Amino acid sequence: MIEISSLITNTGMLSFSDAIHAGVSKNQFYRFVKKNRFERIGNGIYMSPDAWKDDLYVLHRRCPQAVFSHEEALYYHDLTDREPLHHVITIYTGYNTKRLTTSGCKVHTVKKELMKIGKVLVLDSNRNPIPIYDLERTICDVVRSRRQVEAQDLNAALKNYVTRRDKDLNRLMEYAEAFHVEKLIRSYMEVLL
Repeated sequence: MIEISSLITNTGMLSFSDAIHAGVSKNQFYRFVKKNRFERIGNGIYMSPDAWKDDLYVLHRRCPQAVFSHEEALYYHDLTDREPLHHVITIYTGYNTKRLTTSGCKVHTVKKELMKIGKVLVLDSNRNPIPIYDLERTICDVVRSRRQVEAQDLNAALKNYVTRRDKDLNRLMEYAEAFHVEKLIRSYMEVLL
């Protein structure tokens, strides 16, 4: 018999599905949660009362299919100095986003086959792994959503991108073609480079 406490992550989180998969009964799980005063932070996700809440990681655990994007990725990649007011994620079209939007997230949707383009796993500020889009995908996303992104954020992101040593213009153009913003990206790059 597996010990439930061994299923608690280093961030103090406990997942109902992980416990069931490990052979823990539903009654055992809920008795443990109640006895140890774990807080429900999402559907099937509980947190130890003495754990520090990592919002990005919790959101990732609540919706593992989502990828942090747009303003969230701009901030993470140091393409802007303005931290987003709300967490920004991308999920595939058809996913029910009601819970995400009511919890304060800004949600963008794309076709399911475009979800993996530019997706990377990084460590957030609390050293937890979260999915986020790379530099080039982030640039394509903000150009595609330029009417929803503040003009100064878009301009700053583009200017900061072209000065980066780790930029990959070939990858940028490859992504731009996949997202049908090739002409726009090319015109921005011609002005800035």
